[in-house]
Amino acid sequence: MRKISIFLFFIFYSSVSIGQFTYADTLRGSNGPDRNWWDVLHYDIIFKPNMENKTLQGIVNILFKTNRGGNKTMQIDLQDPLIIDSISFENNKVDFKKIDINTWSLYLKGIEPKLYIDRIEGGKGITTKQQTITIYYHGKPKEAKNPPWDGGMIWKRDKNNNPWISIACQGLGASVWYPCKDYQGDEPDNGAGLNVTVPDTLFAVANGNLKSVKKNNDKTLTYEWEVKNPINNYNIIPYIGKYINFKEIYNGEKGNLEMNYWVLEYNLEKAKKHFIEVPKMMKAFEYWFGPYPFYEDGYKLVEAPFLGMEHQSAIAYGNDYQNGFKGRGDLSGSGWGMKWDFMIVHESGHEWFGNNITSKDIADMWIHESFTDYSETLFTEYYFGKKAANEYVSGLRKNIRNDRPVIAPYGVNKEGSTDMYYKGANMLHTIRQVINNDEKFRMILRGLNKTFYHQTVTTKQVEDYINKKSGRDFSKVFDQYLRTTMIPTLEYKIKNGILSYRWINAVKGFNMPVKVVLTKDRYSFIYPTENLKQINTGNNDLKVDDNFYIYSKKL
Repeated sequence: MRKISIFLFFIFYSSVSIGQFTYADTLRGSNGPDRNWWDVLHYDIIFKPNMENKTLQGIVNILFKTNRGGNKTMQIDLQDPLIIDSISFENNKVDFKKIDINTWSLYLKGIEPKLYIDRIEGGKGITTKQQTITIYYHGKPKEAKNPPWDGGMIWKRDKNNNPWISIACQGLGASVWYPCKDYQGDEPDNGAGLNVTVPDTLFAVANGNLKSVKKNNDKTLTYEWEVKNPINNYNIIPYIGKYINFKEIYNGEKGNLEMNYWVLEYNLEKAKKHFIEVPKMMKAFEYWFGPYPFYEDGYKLVEAPFLGMEHQSAIAYGNDYQNGFKGRGDLSGSGWGMKWDFMIVHESGHEWFGNNITSKDIADMWIHESFTDYSETLFTEYYFGKKAANEYVSGLRKNIRNDRPVIAPYGVNKEGSTDMYYKGANMLHTIRQVINNDEKFRMILRGLNKTFYHQTVTTKQVEDYINKKSGRDFSKVFDQYLRTTMIPTLEYKIKNGILSYRWINAVKGFNMPVKVVLTKDRYSFIYPTENLKQINTGNNDLKVDDNFYIYSKKL
């Protein structure tokens, strides 16, 4: 999930003027020469926070393999004011240097990595260089002042004054609390481990499965959690508090799925009543998108000290056990958004789009947000019907700004317009109308999650897949809605029963068909282009199907 002023959206603002980017932006946003030669296999994070002085100390083991001959320098990201204390690489001390406020260079020259068998081809083992680098660090991390609208550590207390700690760092980056390759295009292929040490009066919850709880001699406990599947850096998150757990087994498309709920002790009964909605969400989304992508890691909903976030297999929940969107009701204004809990539906929808399918560059975050925003419409349709869903998605249009393109510049850690939510959802709804076959559309959604299972992708890959499976070329539609701020406008006039029509305010070559009423109470497709076309009609005016996100203008 992302955060915006009317929705959950954090924008990573550059410190430079609009349209200009610094070397630091490029270091952070691109897979540069000190990043592209190595691929993360696993993060092992050992983390101990101190509630009293809001500091932390930690150790991160990064298991990685080399993609080519290697490089003498490695880029690691860790944001001010955190400090790297020391680094070891295969039992060798590593020299390092801070090169800007968030980036460190590690010098590995002369240290030879090990070899391991990466895969078998033609009966022979293919070897790859594999190694582990260990980073010791400490400090007082940036604190989120208004999470999740801004990012950082969250140090709060529950109503009984117990510590309640977590992190929100999408956009800002996981390097706000641990050293990593803070680049969305490189997820740890073999998952991650998170060991969290807390006072023995508290629980630590994290992604994946709880492997062990170790009692220490200083009245602390160390909780060991493990994620088996690839995971976004910003999704690896601890939750620390006075938690209690209850769970159930959901019989899903891939068998039994363990669904765990971690809530503050005093909210247990409230949660048991309210979370009966969670299996309903899972049933709807498995229908539309295919099997839940992380059966091995389970599904968790964790009460959080902020509104919410799509932390893989450990969804952050802070909507106060109510339907709608906390403090804002129904974001569509249609009334249908008050029939379900926004945080359960939206944040869980990200398990398919955002966590299963992840954009390599955050410039392509529409892949996360447009599909997930549209998941709210699909959930509404599953339980309340198509009319309700159409009203919901159309109602979201009031939130569209058309301030800048949905897709941002690549390689500089820049996100596009917040229109990736509502405009993106309406673009997908429009594409669905053009396909004009709901079952085919559903198979495209399921096919995306199967084809790009646990992968990072580009916009081109998603566009090409939809074009191929739909049998239509939507290239100009994607250009129109994702790369411009123009809303295509159907310009028309009717004279003597002849309808004249064409597209204006559109990209060159825009030729999207649209449904209109040509005869009484019956919608038919017309096929506008930039050139004026004509057709007979029995109406004195033109009625356009409201499910198409376009404007119309009568001459």
